[in-house]
Amino acid sequence: MSKSARPTISDVAKAAKTGKTSISRYLNGEKHLLSDALLARIEQAIAELDYRPSLMARGLKRGRTRLIGLIIADITNPYSVNVLSGIEAACREKGFTPLVCNTNNEVDQELHYLDLLRSYQVEGIVVNAVGMREEGLNRLQQSSLPMVLIDRKIPEFACDVVGLDNTQAATTATEHLIEQGFEAILFMSEPLGMVNTRRDRLSAFRATLARYPGVIAENAEIPLHEADQMDNTLRQFHTRHRGMRKAVISANGALTLQVARSLKRIGLHWGSDIGLLGFDELEWAELAGVGITTLKQPTWQIGYAAVEQVVRRIEGLNDAVREQVFSGELIVRGSTAR
Repeated sequence: MSKSARPTISDVAKAAKTGKTSISRYLNGEKHLLSDALLARIEQAIAELDYRPSLMARGLKRGRTRLIGLIIADITNPYSVNVLSGIEAACREKGFTPLVCNTNNEVDQELHYLDLLRSYQVEGIVVNAVGMREEGLNRLQQSSLPMVLIDRKIPEFACDVVGLDNTQAATTATEHLIEQGFEAILFMSEPLGMVNTRRDRLSAFRATLARYPGVIAENAEIPLHEADQMDNTLRQFHTRHRGMRKAVISANGALTLQVARSLKRIGLHWGSDIGLLGFDELEWAELAGVGITTLKQPTWQIGYAAVEQVVRRIEGLNDAVREQVFSGELIVRGSTAR
């Protein structure tokens, strides 16, 4: 055998002076069928050859791969990183291996990775969707793979969903700003598109302020890296309501960072010139100026619960699809103080 070649079960059998059947029995846990002398020879051969059985091949032979595919919209987002931590913990506890695919918020990549994961014969999929089109929906329905969605739903696709109670969270955030005496509030998000979380948060924001007709409610949709557009939007909002207590709600953590940068560029300070509240808890939020008030999501729990549910489906659970939602936690800091 060439030193660079990976040792095979035949190589182990030859080194142990036995047949492949005995090696298979050893690897499959049937050691009681082998003599002590043969066991010793097999163990010595495996050690000397540094033989490592293919878990994929063994799994496929039994009809199980113990793989769960993960399609993540943006792995650089702190939300995704924290969710992945919960996913990994649940996979480890339940004996599965996660295969992570990052779509970078591109729908075409989403479709590519869906086909790739199916080719690896994953047993289930957890998806943080960008917004699948009809082609993607057809592929999902045809695959019949157990699947759970995190955070974002797919329109016209019945599937288990795990995520934040967006209505409750956005209502809590908005009411906090009202209680703090803000008179004009701007809800900022990336373009809504088909992302239900953005739509749900904006809808709850509007519904809450509809009960307070004396408070001005505005919203703006700005792509994440359109710095000039963001600067102009914030500057105009501040000028338009000069003399009033103003605040901005940012719809996610990545956007909060860009809003903070924009406010610095145009010379406004959160906590004194303008209020700032962002969805998602960020490690730097307590260190930025007087601190930034955040709506913390239980991201680890969301990831863990998603894997729990997809494993239930893998194991045969066949009841109606369900939506499991978690409450957020408001962490108040100086950016929204009176």
